[in-house]
Amino acid sequence: MIRIALRATAVTIAAIAISVSICGFVLSSLGGRLDGVALWLCIVCPLVTAWPVSVFMFSQSARLKAAHRDLARMHAQLAAAHRRLAEKACRDDMTGMLNRESFFAVLERSRRKADRGTLLIIDADHFKSINDNFGHLTGDEALLLIAAAIKRGVRAGDVLGRIGGEEFCAFLPGTDEREASQIAERIRREVEAIRFQPDGERAIPLTVSIGGALCPQGAKIPDLMRSADRRLYEAKHSGRNLVIVETVPKAA
Repeated sequence: MIRIALRATAVTIAAIAISVSICGFVLSSLGGRLDGVALWLCIVCPLVTAWPVSVFMFSQSARLKAAHRDLARMHAQLAAAHRRLAEKACRDDMTGMLNRESFFAVLERSRRKADRGTLLIIDADHFKSINDNFGHLTGDEALLLIAAAIKRGVRAGDVLGRIGGEEFCAFLPGTDEREASQIAERIRREVEAIRFQPDGERAIPLTVSIGGALCPQGAKIPDLMRSADRRLYEAKHSGRNLVIVETVPKAA
């Protein structure tokens, strides 16, 4: 408010100076002098009009600037909230991985950018028995441990998603069969190393079976899923806690 008053005072002084100058010039042109009542009017009129008008204008300008700052801050907060909501909408609430729809959308984009890669389907072994024997809350704890192990097993740029209850997917861009098998095996070992003791006494083993499909250029996602799922089925029926990876035929 002090700043507004000072600015209004400066404008008023300038208005008085201009008023006196103009009236003095006009009166001298007519052969008169600026004194007495004329001088008083040249001072009082700007004083009673310029100062309140200036205060009002500067106050309105300050309010508009403050409103603009508030609006910009609210816009930034809304944009941040929108980003958080968008991120939350594409994530699985429990594990923080991409949900099924978002995973396949990111997979499609990643597959187009990479000239090669591998799709892994990772399924927890004997998971139903954990839910049946210890309850779903304990099953959720086991899933979180498995999800964390999967994250430790992959690389920084790999895409992870939870596509079912105890089923996860990973897309490994740029990998060949050897690299993909190494990453899948690392995931398997990370899960196998978990010490899970839901009752505080005996340890319950946690393992995963992994089926992988190497995708050549032009391979379709349904073909990749079918191939990886077949390899997962083989791993399950070969004793579980196993990794099997194959290349999708280009004809697919």
